[in-house]
Amino acid sequence: MSNLTVSNIARTPGDARVDLVLMAEMIDRGARVLDVGCGDGELLRLLGESRDVDGRGIELSREGVNECVAKGLAVIQGDADTDLADYPDDAFDYVILSQTLQATRHPRVVLEHMLRIGRRAVVSFPNFGHWQVRLQLLFAGHMPQTDILPYSWYDTPNIHHCTIKDFRQLCEATGVKMEKGVALNAWGSPLRLNAPWWFWNLFGEQAVFLLSRKS
Repeated sequence: MSNLTVSNIARTPGDARVDLVLMAEMIDRGARVLDVGCGDGELLRLLGESRDVDGRGIELSREGVNECVAKGLAVIQGDADTDLADYPDDAFDYVILSQTLQATRHPRVVLEHMLRIGRRAVVSFPNFGHWQVRLQLLFAGHMPQTDILPYSWYDTPNIHHCTIKDFRQLCEATGVKMEKGVALNAWGSPLRLNAPWWFWNLFGEQAVFLLSRKS
């Protein structure tokens, strides 16, 4: 796995999702953070409480924006596919995309904008290469449904399913450096650090990566 370093934290403070905890631990204290597709603001709240960040968010759904504002979070309505182009270079220390990459229309463009407006990016996504997904396609003959991919094919917001291998290839194609990473199994536990990439791709239900620009 080359020189990629991996977090060894699997605990969850309170009821926070383990992937959100892992993402929060990749963020420096006091950093300027933009959370793209921030949903109900759970990650922004966690970052404010545990990392004392200067957090901002954009969210496509009006319901999500209203919920975030009700929590006192600085969130505006926006679309990752179109509105990131309006942000200036180096406006933030970190730009986060949590479980949203697969729902964007142009994932490569979104990733490039994230690393233009932020010094680093943190990305998490469900792994479509997980063994349960493969078995459902092979033996059941239908689009897979799992805990992390719960939607039927006709009403899913996910339009660009990718595997961990696919994401690595995207990072290579865009000249992105992978600084840290972790793959979580179906029980939310990190896979072993020295496992080969194929093992992550087969047994990781989701993945979290800290990215930066290559010098």
